Amino acid sequence: MLDLVIESRMATLSPEMKVKRILPFRLRRMVGPFIFMDHAGPIGNMTVQQATEMDVLPHPHIGLSTVSYLFGGEMTHRDSLGVEQIIRPGEVNWMTAGQGISHSERFEEPSALAGGLEMIQTWVALPEKDEEVAPSFVNYTPDRLPVFTDKGVWMRLIAGEAYGLESKVKTNSPLFYLHVVLQKDTPFALPQEHSERGIYIVRGSIEISGTIYTEGKMLVFTKGVDPLIIAKQDTTLMLLGGEPLGERFIWWNFVSSRRERIEQAKEDWKQGRFILPPTDDKEFIPLPEDKSRPAGSAPNPEPLS
Repeated sequence: MLDLVIESRMATLSPEMKVKRILPFRLRRMVGPFIFMDHAGPIGNMTVQQATEMDVLPHPHIGLSTVSYLFGGEMTHRDSLGVEQIIRPGEVNWMTAGQGISHSERFEEPSALAGGLEMIQTWVALPEKDEEVAPSFVNYTPDRLPVFTDKGVWMRLIAGEAYGLESKVKTNSPLFYLHVVLQKDTPFALPQEHSERGIYIVRGSIEISGTIYTEGKMLVFTKGVDPLIIAKQDTTLMLLGGEPLGERFIWWNFVSSRRERIEQAKEDWKQGRFILPPTDDKEFIPLPEDKSRPAGSAPNPEPLS
């Protein structure tokens, strides 16, 4: 059965970068290991000034992997490992923070301004044994990702395993993440081999058991349910899920199975103990005011934008 419908909420990342936030949600913090999901755009043609105001300045992460996936536009990633990568549509850019990393996301390439920007960013929590691994960043070009087509169906497996496909993207726990495009009236089904599964409607609409769901919504399904999905118009979906990892604490850009580890990361960023990207170290996002509840009052403080 359908477990939950999550309505996306608006969040602000920078003066010009407003996003639809899907995860975490007060009634559902995670779907499998996915603990965060933002949908930016579509944003039309931008001026240079608008693009600059969309930049996300250097900021830190621990205990997770970020996954950046673009439908349109370009973005420049720089991190404290010295990686500088232009991120383009259809690529998978998998950054594992582990014990700690900082990075920036800037919109400075001419092609990022002309065609408009649209992207999905997710965070994947790490198993406890991997929370303190060395940080890393890997770019996977589209030709390295499995694609399946059938009548009215196109899909790319971004990571994990689903529908008999297996991605070469290195992950730390069992999961699946798919970009799916359906033509109007095409039937479709969820993969069945995962404990937790969600559908995010990027654009278009789908019908399940007589109810129509529109863009900006995530549908979460209980284990063993195999819903018949019908595209009511040409529709783009992101499918994700996998095996749960257990409780995680999340505050700002930090994720951990231990609350005290997040407190340590907050102090490390405040005291300048994180390394900044060597080619983008002149400015950064300061630690936000701590608006979380006192320790012990809630199992998972809400993240701050």
